[in-house]
Amino acid sequence: MKLRSLLTLSLSLLLSLSASVAASATKPNIVYVMTDDQGYGDLGFTGNPVVKTPHIDRLSTESSQLKDYHVAPTCSPTRAALLTGHWTDRTGVWHTVNGRSMLRENEITIGQLLQAHGYATGMFGKWHLGDNYPYRPEDRGFTEVYRHGGGGVGQTPDLWDNAYFDGSYLHNGRIVPAKGFCTDVFFAEAQRFIREQAAAKKPFFAYIALNAPHTPLHAPQKYLDLYAGQSADLAAFFGMITNIDDNVGTTRALLRELGIADNTLFIFTTDNGTASGAKLFNAGMRGQKGSEYEGGHRVSFLAHWPAAGWTKPHVSDTLCHAVDIVPTLLDITGAPTPAGLKFDGRSIRPLLDPAANTSGWPHERMLVTDSQRVRDPIKWKQTAVMSGSWRLINGKELYDIKADPGQERNVIAEQPARAAKMSAFYEAWWAELEPTFAQTTEIYLGHRDHPVVSLTGHDWIQEELPPWNQQHIRVADGFAPAQANAGKGKNAKSNKAAPSPEKSRHAGHWAVKVVTAGRYEISVRRWPVEANHPITAALPAGANVPGAEVAFRGRPGLAIPATTATLRLGGRDIASAPVHATDTSVTFTTTLTAGSHQLAPVFRTADGHEVGAYYAVVTKLP
Repeated sequence: MKLRSLLTLSLSLLLSLSASVAASATKPNIVYVMTDDQGYGDLGFTGNPVVKTPHIDRLSTESSQLKDYHVAPTCSPTRAALLTGHWTDRTGVWHTVNGRSMLRENEITIGQLLQAHGYATGMFGKWHLGDNYPYRPEDRGFTEVYRHGGGGVGQTPDLWDNAYFDGSYLHNGRIVPAKGFCTDVFFAEAQRFIREQAAAKKPFFAYIALNAPHTPLHAPQKYLDLYAGQSADLAAFFGMITNIDDNVGTTRALLRELGIADNTLFIFTTDNGTASGAKLFNAGMRGQKGSEYEGGHRVSFLAHWPAAGWTKPHVSDTLCHAVDIVPTLLDITGAPTPAGLKFDGRSIRPLLDPAANTSGWPHERMLVTDSQRVRDPIKWKQTAVMSGSWRLINGKELYDIKADPGQERNVIAEQPARAAKMSAFYEAWWAELEPTFAQTTEIYLGHRDHPVVSLTGHDWIQEELPPWNQQHIRVADGFAPAQANAGKGKNAKSNKAAPSPEKSRHAGHWAVKVVTAGRYEISVRRWPVEANHPITAALPAGANVPGAEVAFRGRPGLAIPATTATLRLGGRDIASAPVHATDTSVTFTTTLTAGSHQLAPVFRTADGHEVGAYYAVVTKLP
């Protein structure tokens, strides 16, 4: 039996048993808070001289702490490792865009495993592992989902013109409006979920994964005012962090109010190195978000669990990684592992338990993290092999973090045997994973559980960065004539170089898998469904919000003088239709065979320039 079938069968058996598993007081609730782009040094208790985080600082005095905990240098890869216990490159998630941020369908998540063990599972905020079936959180074991689209509020898959205030979000697949700042909204929804589960006396897993303090840098004015003496960027960045800190405080207070704090495991961590804070303080580390050096992937990790005695400062400086979290949570909750499922990580419960004996811990264990922000992984690209205090960087540099925390002195010439051993580990690691890289993650079309599929330019597979946020959509990213008039400045820049006089041609595609052969309606759009705006018309700029930057919606939407829409499939143009001045979409009806396809509809101008349709809606016809 194939591994996928075996895992599915095992998980189905576990799910069937869960109905008969009574909620037990010995099963701890879990609140897992993970912030976005907040580095190790962006907290008061780690030494930051400016940022105000009193609630998290207090949590650090009442928790077990990992001081050598590592993640991926960017967000989607960390989430993939965290939720599956597998190396990011194994899961298909080694980038944040380009169709490489969707978690492969054969992966089993902690949401599925805990749901099978009788837990209520909730996901709030940032998913960033796929916006279509079978990659959404509701497809991966989370029964209560409240989130934005894509990797952040205002990114291309998110609801149109969302900024950080008074947005609309997806609640269990339905669009719902919300009032207030996004972080406050996500915590409020998580708190609602916690109240409901406490009332039902059901153990729960609340995964609160925030988009803050990721750019664009926006925060409520009162938080900006706290840092009036800092640059606008740092004031907004730190303001977002203090807002998170206040929400951590209210969530912990709620647990006490409900009488469930004692048997709740409360975890606080972050997803990669700092994106903005290094200019002020980086805890002595080299590098920041995206870097293979320590500052790119070493982050804070706090775990507070009164019932287990995790209530006092207990610090472990033993190397560990996000791949360890799933086996750890299964160990803590007693949830079984399906037959055939093997983790790349191991339970680090002994490192978190002040009373545990860790003398037998494998301190020479080796771990890998890399920053593969490319279409297809490249060997040794921005790679750190880690073992104890040693870091082998890109196969060419070796550092002893204990003696040289800033990674300033390369000692590879002095330690050839150690470097060779770590390099050999990486060579074997790469050889095992490399065959999986060709397994393109495909968006399903024609599945009965998701008959209408919305595609966005965020997931175009191409060599260059796609239009991953709505500002790129507004400035017509990828369309050379439009870029020539797109303006300049921090928030106006395109992904591409200056336009060429040659005719532009769309180089990307969506990788799709037709589950059911038959007739399909493919509606292609310049603007998303929510905008309901003509393809060839410009859009006015949207309202700005408080912060250091112009909101993504704050750029005017440029017109594209499209005259024709063309349906391209597998590199072949199979149909074309005129674009009229009032058309908000052009719809094609075509027959699709079952299996894998490359879908790439485009708009073309009278002089031959073309740009990919930024949005498409695909519907299986009866």
